[in-house]
Amino acid sequence: MKAITYSKYGSPDVLELRELEKPALTDDGVLVRVHATSVNPAEWHYVTGTPHLVRIQAGLFKPKSNRVGVDFAGTVEAVGRDRTEFRPGDEVFGGKSGAFAEYVCARDSVAPKPANVTFEQAAAVGVAGLTALQGLRDKGQIQAGQKVLINGASGGVGTFAVQIAKALGAEVTAACSTRNVELVRSLGADHVIDYTQEDFTRSDRRYDLMLDVAGSRSWSECRRVLDRHARLVIVGGPKTNRLIGPLSHAVKLRLAAIGSSRKVVFFIAKFNRPDLEVLRELLEAGKVTPVIDRRYELSEIAEALTYLGEGHAQGKVVVTV
Repeated sequence: MKAITYSKYGSPDVLELRELEKPALTDDGVLVRVHATSVNPAEWHYVTGTPHLVRIQAGLFKPKSNRVGVDFAGTVEAVGRDRTEFRPGDEVFGGKSGAFAEYVCARDSVAPKPANVTFEQAAAVGVAGLTALQGLRDKGQIQAGQKVLINGASGGVGTFAVQIAKALGAEVTAACSTRNVELVRSLGADHVIDYTQEDFTRSDRRYDLMLDVAGSRSWSECRRVLDRHARLVIVGGPKTNRLIGPLSHAVKLRLAAIGSSRKVVFFIAKFNRPDLEVLRELLEAGKVTPVIDRRYELSEIAEALTYLGEGHAQGKVVVTV
């Protein structure tokens, strides 16, 4: 099979398209022929080796694993003897390391693909959709009727978060740049703030929950618009700190919020079958529609990752396989 590999850290140009053995089918596995995958900030960090914190897990001087990619959507090719819920030919989506390839062997993190979405749309869901869902529902403890602010509403996580928050019954205010206002409004946001024209931290509005994707505001600014017992869930931040990267923003806010009645949470999403099923139901019901900015071929993976790294993608960047 064709697969993307890398043997050293660097720009996305270190990625190579190579011929590898098809993954072996395990007894508890589902072998999937991948039709589409998508790129995420995590892949950027692992390929570039920045911030240096990622090298503790990925390998200090060179990558421990030469494979990359997580999100996938495709068709079941074969099923392990311990799996009874899938059959060859089933259309599925999910997450598995090494997904920038023609085949993956997935275990728990795979679910049926809704018939009303394309493989490309389904491949966009994984990391971004789970981050939005778990950030709002689990870490943010969102409740119907609450006022929710999403800072950075036009990217991969943000576009899912706007729609999921609405589906869960919240009143959604979304902050984005001028060129993304109409897109975010079309996703169902009740209020859209163009941060180049208006400082949402100076607004009279107060929020029960803030999902911070952009990581562009200090604790004092965030606190100003949060209700007394509100939650601030951090899922992103600037890349400026070469040592710990976006984590530096979360650390600063957590430390600054010590003693406050408002709760600050930072987390990284985890793949699991039940949450993929929740997302599948939202997709089937038409309550969530993945937003795709650009499409690339597998051979153009370096260009796809470079574009993502520039930080201006509207929704997701998808790679067809």
